[in-house]
Amino acid sequence: MRILALDTSTEACSVALSVDGRICDRFELGLQHSSRILAMIDEVLAEAALALAGLDVLAFGRGPGSFTGLRIGAGVAQGLAFGAGLPVVPVSSLAAMAQGQRQTRVLAAFDARMSQVYWGAYRRGPDGIMTLMGGERVVVPAEVPVPETGDWFGVGSGWDQYAEELKTHLGDRVKDWSQGGHPHARDVARLGESGFNNDEAVSAEHALPVYLRDNVVVKQSP
Repeated sequence: MRILALDTSTEACSVALSVDGRICDRFELGLQHSSRILAMIDEVLAEAALALAGLDVLAFGRGPGSFTGLRIGAGVAQGLAFGAGLPVVPVSSLAAMAQGQRQTRVLAAFDARMSQVYWGAYRRGPDGIMTLMGGERVVVPAEVPVPETGDWFGVGSGWDQYAEELKTHLGDRVKDWSQGGHPHARDVARLGESGFNNDEAVSAEHALPVYLRDNVVVKQSP
């Protein structure tokens, strides 16, 4: 499968092209998403000697995250998909960040400002894909849902900002957490391929961002 993935949901901007499992990618920190994203896409396509028309599907980090960043990512994904006639798989940016951790259970959190976090609990399945446990939410740290018993690992800017509050609230369920975590397009590609194989692709006009502030619970696990 040939899948182009991007994520602009945080201060990180990343692009990845997966061709039958071989990855070409770019990752940059900073707030230059609008000026850099198309150039980064051109770079990975050139590295693989592919054109957009030669792809099977696009995937993008649909949020939650920065409002501006999500609009950029969704807009680019829509524009490319319309132009090349490609399906699109929207991928949770929290799930992508969790997917990139070498852990079985991950509590992913972005700083949502307003003393809140975007929050999701993920567990890795036998296929290596992270599955959402419950729902993604935007809540104050002291009210995040307490996960099932187990050794959980925290990651994301929400932990950078509110680690003490989160550890106090969650207690011994959290074994550790890491600083400076961001979603990466290579993990969006992995989740996008899984989503495509599970019939989760949409047409370009339905490739929309998810902000969470207007929709607190976005998905329930089976």
